[in-house]
Amino acid sequence: VCLWAEGANKMSSTDLSKTMTTTHIEGRRLLDRASRSSVTLSDCGDGGYSETEPMLAERRLSGEEADAEEEEDEEEGLGSDVQNMPKESPLAMALQILLPFLLAGFGTVSAGMVLDIVQHWEAFQYITEIFILVPALLGLKGNLEMTLASRLSTAVNVGKMDSPIEKWNLIIGNLALKQVQATVVGFLAAVAAVVLGWIPEGKFQMSHAVLLCSSSVATAFIASLLQGIIMVGVIVGSKKTGINPDNVATPIAASFGDLITLAILAWISQGLYKCLDSYPYVSSVVCAFFMCLTPLWIVISSKHPASRTLLYSGWEPVITAMVISSIGGLILDKTVSDPNLAGIVVYTPVINGIGGNLVAIQSSRISTHLHFHCAPGEVPDEAKGCYYPCRTFFGANHRSAQVLLLLVIPGHLIFLYTIHLMKSGHTTLTPIFMSVYLAAAMLQVLLLLCISDWMVHSMWRSGKDPDSFSIPYLTALGDLLGTALLALSFHFLWVIGDQDSDVGD
Repeated sequence: VCLWAEGANKMSSTDLSKTMTTTHIEGRRLLDRASRSSVTLSDCGDGGYSETEPMLAERRLSGEEADAEEEEDEEEGLGSDVQNMPKESPLAMALQILLPFLLAGFGTVSAGMVLDIVQHWEAFQYITEIFILVPALLGLKGNLEMTLASRLSTAVNVGKMDSPIEKWNLIIGNLALKQVQATVVGFLAAVAAVVLGWIPEGKFQMSHAVLLCSSSVATAFIASLLQGIIMVGVIVGSKKTGINPDNVATPIAASFGDLITLAILAWISQGLYKCLDSYPYVSSVVCAFFMCLTPLWIVISSKHPASRTLLYSGWEPVITAMVISSIGGLILDKTVSDPNLAGIVVYTPVINGIGGNLVAIQSSRISTHLHFHCAPGEVPDEAKGCYYPCRTFFGANHRSAQVLLLLVIPGHLIFLYTIHLMKSGHTTLTPIFMSVYLAAAMLQVLLLLCISDWMVHSMWRSGKDPDSFSIPYLTALGDLLGTALLALSFHFLWVIGDQDSDVGD
């Protein structure tokens, strides 16, 4: 009996020691995580990692930290709580991207046809500066809708939308933030159109400037609200059906975006132009009404930490992207003013929209990859050092880059043939025209994919959330590159002898 009691006493002492050791290790781990979270939250106060932290339940571990914790868990028989990134084959990725890509492409084709028609309306004929607004307002889908889609896609993939309360707080806060940004960007786009269009020529009419401002603000507000509601439905539906929202959300965000925005802009501009002589005060009232709603959206967006942070820090990319798109609009305005090159109009939304859609998918996927595998401020080993183009197509996200690049030529061929069948554009699809156009489209997407890889990793390294900062820049650059390359293509066609209605209108 004494021997049994002594053995039991030793056994209980050993178990107690193991239990205390396990408790100590677990407590140490919890304290370490708490200390990391407290450091991160303190950094938010001075702008350290404020853009990335509201999206994640806790800070993602770097590669070494995650491996160390996995080893500890294996040694102690505990499961790892690090969420694994969803796996998908190139075929599954291509199939998920293909339908939204085609849908978005047909949306841009429709927008090009609408622009080809409305360019002959009185408002567009007498106030040609509206053409400067077109890329800036169409670019709102990249500045706002695609950014919203990318943020919510990342939130879905990292589990931040599993809780119904958190999900709807995140959605409502981001929608309100988007309305604030749309109103402000619409107003600034009108100011840029006035500066770029009228001031250099020494011509300025106050009534036309007010009409331009009213049209821009009203279009941005209404189009952003409609597209935001559609976007939320797509994100929630993707989550329920098990589809990766990174593959479908950004293209669907642009599928009807261009068409809706352009139709609203044309309708409002023409309506206000007809009221210009008989009711000159209508334009001012419309502008004032939408501007006065801004404080309401600010109050709503400030209720959620993620949107409140972006309400203060998210203006730089949106405004910069608007300026870049406006420069593309100036190129479009000058090109359309040349009767020999007026046929460019129908193709501008197509090449700009397709390039922006594809690079937004890549940017969203790279951002999600970084959210899973790296802490803010840290980048994977392959992204360290100087950037080189081969990294884009042979690095961590090379398969998606290759798939997206392979979609360019088949996609544009389908869209060109659609325009031809609809007898729009006044440009015959000759072999030389198609070759020059496809070369411009391929070069645009190739440059955008390389810029995207470099930009997203650079922003993550500096502590900025690429979901909120990269897509506005990339889609604006897509507008500028697309418009510039398309204008050069039409000038090239004109120089080599295609000088009849095949190029002109």
